[in-house]
Amino acid sequence: MLTAILIDDEKGCLDTLEIELQTYCPDVKVLAKCQSAEKALEVLDTLIPDMIFLDISMPQINGFDFLLKIPKINFEVIFCTAYDAFALTAFEFCAIDYLLKPVSKEKLIRAVDKVRQKQHKQVDLQNLELLLANMRGGIHHKPNVAVPTPEGLEFISITDIVYAEADGNYSRIYMTNKEKILISRTLKDLEALLSNHPFVRIHQSYLVNMAYIKKYVKGEGGYVVMTNGATLQVSRANRIKLMDLVR
Repeated sequence: MLTAILIDDEKGCLDTLEIELQTYCPDVKVLAKCQSAEKALEVLDTLIPDMIFLDISMPQINGFDFLLKIPKINFEVIFCTAYDAFALTAFEFCAIDYLLKPVSKEKLIRAVDKVRQKQHKQVDLQNLELLLANMRGGIHHKPNVAVPTPEGLEFISITDIVYAEADGNYSRIYMTNKEKILISRTLKDLEALLSNHPFVRIHQSYLVNMAYIKKYVKGEGGYVVMTNGATLQVSRANRIKLMDLVR
């Protein structure tokens, strides 16, 4: 048996989610339904669920700020959101599960299955902080992004990224000021986070900002010369994609 607390300022959403859990995930017991973050904080003083289903857009205290008020998060968090595709990329980048309203049967079952697999593991607070930073940046259209580093989080200007290079399970970002930043995410993860910006994957090892491509030199795949002088190989598979973007 798994336990859950539902948090949403709309009573209709709470009731619907409870019915869906009873129907599709009968082993989930709803301990409480809260129509505000304040009420949820009170409930969590006495109850420890396996998971919470958390709405993001709520009055007074939104879903993100609610989490930051909890000293120790020892339950899984499943966001319920109506945010757009850009925001959803941030969720996936930070490995936080979410359900897009209206909730589908398949995704609800998938989310609960994830909790079963990860039961009793503490949520990675760095991931929550990273998600919060990137969501706020996306909502206000700020050209900044928060990236996880071995030391913590670093906030960088997207427009100042010249290119990024794969480094195993890490990536190395090269900035216009010649700074190099090692981040603890793969190049594929970074590509997903920057998908709404003018970046293109030219090679398994390189993700480049098109604004800083100085020239392309033909060859089997060819190579690009960046404005900072870097020469980066273009794979044959990605050459066509690059050519399509610059036409």
